[in-house]
Amino acid sequence: MADDTKFPPEKNLPAGYVPAKVWSPDTQSGGAFASINKPTAGAQYEKELPVGKHPLQLYSLGTPNGVKVTIMLEELLAAGHTEAEYDAWMIRIHKGDQFGSGFVSVNPNSKIPAMMDHKPKGGGDPIRLFESGSILLYLAEKFGAFLPGDIRGRTEALNWLFWQMGAGPFLGGGFGHFYAYAPMKIEYAIDRFAMEVKRQLDLLDKQLAKNEFIAGSEYSIADMAIWPWYGRLAAHGAYDDAGTFLGVDEYENLQRWRKQIGERRSVKRGSMVNSTSGDPSTQLHERHDASDFETKTEDKIGDAG
Repeated sequence: MADDTKFPPEKNLPAGYVPAKVWSPDTQSGGAFASINKPTAGAQYEKELPVGKHPLQLYSLGTPNGVKVTIMLEELLAAGHTEAEYDAWMIRIHKGDQFGSGFVSVNPNSKIPAMMDHKPKGGGDPIRLFESGSILLYLAEKFGAFLPGDIRGRTEALNWLFWQMGAGPFLGGGFGHFYAYAPMKIEYAIDRFAMEVKRQLDLLDKQLAKNEFIAGSEYSIADMAIWPWYGRLAAHGAYDDAGTFLGVDEYENLQRWRKQIGERRSVKRGSMVNSTSGDPSTQLHERHDASDFETKTEDKIGDAG
């Protein structure tokens, strides 16, 4: 039980709130994601996943974590790795697609992105992949690309890859949730997480003052992991233009890098895959072939219908 002298209930939010001795599973998590939040894991219904023609099968959505992987796949293809061809299937997390039995068999944590490699290096049974950082590292090692080969360069790239995996929840689940999605504006929560995100932005800006790319002179999976989160924020494209609130324009080195990465053709393509937001011409709900970018974006499917 909380100390009522240190935390007077009348000053809590909502006023009078006192945490129970034991949290009740009947408690509802408010906000935009209340309908899919539960305190239990596992499949909620039976549904098989579709499987396309390519060995790599991606089940995802065009969120920052999903975009990391589609950028990597498009970069691999642009670099000539033809075996990186893939099918991308949309998982609509607001509708609970991630709780189907097929998806849970690939990712027991019920989060996107998830992937199956039906033709792993060395042969054998298909390999399941979940957690975006793990997928990026797996693909980099499978194709020998976008991860420096020397021990110092490799380690620095992995330092920043894992930094993003640890830092991202402060931006998305912390700042983003309380700033844009929570059912009420809580000054303490917004200020607490805004302080941390500002520190992260300053860290990136200082790193990019010394390096062309995040981990040094080479474009790597570290850039692909960080750009969808912090590049999007720096471009005023996240959380109801939280960029203005956070003063992102002051980070000149971050802005230089954000624009440089965003101009890459593969980054533009990767950002389209499984996307459901923005101009219909930039939304490719499913991707099964490179030609889909020209023929199957939402604006063209609408025109055809």
